[in-house]
Amino acid sequence: MTLRSLSLRPVLRMSAALALLALPAQAADETREAWRLFVTDQAAGRVTALDPIAGEVLGVFPTAGYVTHLTASDSGATLFAVQMDHDMVQVLDSGLRRSDHGDHADLKLGAPRLLPVELAGGRPVHTVPHGDEMVQFFDRDGAAQIYHETALLAGDTGHETVRASAPVHGVAVPMGDYMLMAEPDLAAATPAGELPPRFGLSVLDRAGARVGVPAVCTGLHGEAASAGVVAFGCAEGVLLATPQPGGAPKLTLLPYGTDLPAGQVSTLLGGKALQVFLGNYGDSRVAIIDIGAETPFHIVDLPVRRVDFALDPARATTAYVFTEDGRIHALDLLSGALTRSARITGPYSKDGHWRAPRPRLAVMGDAIAVSDPQAGLVRVLDAATFAERRTIPVEGLPFTLVAVGGSGLDH
Repeated sequence: MTLRSLSLRPVLRMSAALALLALPAQAADETREAWRLFVTDQAAGRVTALDPIAGEVLGVFPTAGYVTHLTASDSGATLFAVQMDHDMVQVLDSGLRRSDHGDHADLKLGAPRLLPVELAGGRPVHTVPHGDEMVQFFDRDGAAQIYHETALLAGDTGHETVRASAPVHGVAVPMGDYMLMAEPDLAAATPAGELPPRFGLSVLDRAGARVGVPAVCTGLHGEAASAGVVAFGCAEGVLLATPQPGGAPKLTLLPYGTDLPAGQVSTLLGGKALQVFLGNYGDSRVAIIDIGAETPFHIVDLPVRRVDFALDPARATTAYVFTEDGRIHALDLLSGALTRSARITGPYSKDGHWRAPRPRLAVMGDAIAVSDPQAGLVRVLDAATFAERRTIPVEGLPFTLVAVGGSGLDH
């Protein structure tokens, strides 16, 4: 080594140190929690985006018509604003991105926006998120259209189509290489202009061919997934679709049994961390469904009629039920007991039209959002105490709520 090369070392070290001093200060990675709350209007065609933590309105997005259903994708990046009466689905970008990195998740926030795409079809109703896919069923077309979230965010509305036997008020749920599809009763007398009744569920393969015989599920309505099993509400009981290694899903009916009061499950929610389903069961009851138990149905009587209910993803054994007396109740899914209650709004009678504006619930980490259309507010409650943290004024009649978000690292 020469004397010249040795003499360069301190100069290089000093130059590197000076270069580091010249760089702008870098903020440390920050763990943060962020939520976006999307609110439909019960009268006008619009969706309002809120920051429920700051209590701010982030944007108001006009839609072609009244939004009958609002469904978020599994990632929370997009939402389908379904307008059943206008044969239209519009898509919102939540502006929120969470990416899993094993030991942590990254969280990025942008502005919510209405994407420049329109998904037209005959009477859209049920939307099923499935990984990077959103499956939209169009009743009057008798078809499910499968959209890919990454493509929609890029403005591409290309899709695959899977068809039912005929137009029907139906639903389609992917399960591995198969599709679970509602079956119409084509032998039933159907008045002109109306859709035939549902009588069951079929399993379709990748080519769209039916595998085996359809399972009977009269009046099929309501579906949810929990720990890989999909449940459907039927007049006879709850129909379960269970994946099978190397083969088609197995369909099994859990009958209600003669010891249960009269009723039917037609709305279902599925647990995330615990395999459990929660469904309606008449106006003033809910059904906790433990599919592995000897007696799977636990019917819970409510003090008055039910308006809405929601599962708590973070507290696996807890659900919340809002009743028409303006009270919210915590429901223990293991015991079936209502453990605490609080009055948070004025009364909302279940009498009248099914579309009358009534509160809806959404769970956001340690908070619960409740729409209060009579007051023109969204109320944000503490999930542990039901104490009101804040109210957010929302123009019109705030109705359906969908929350997306969580915690992660902001690099």
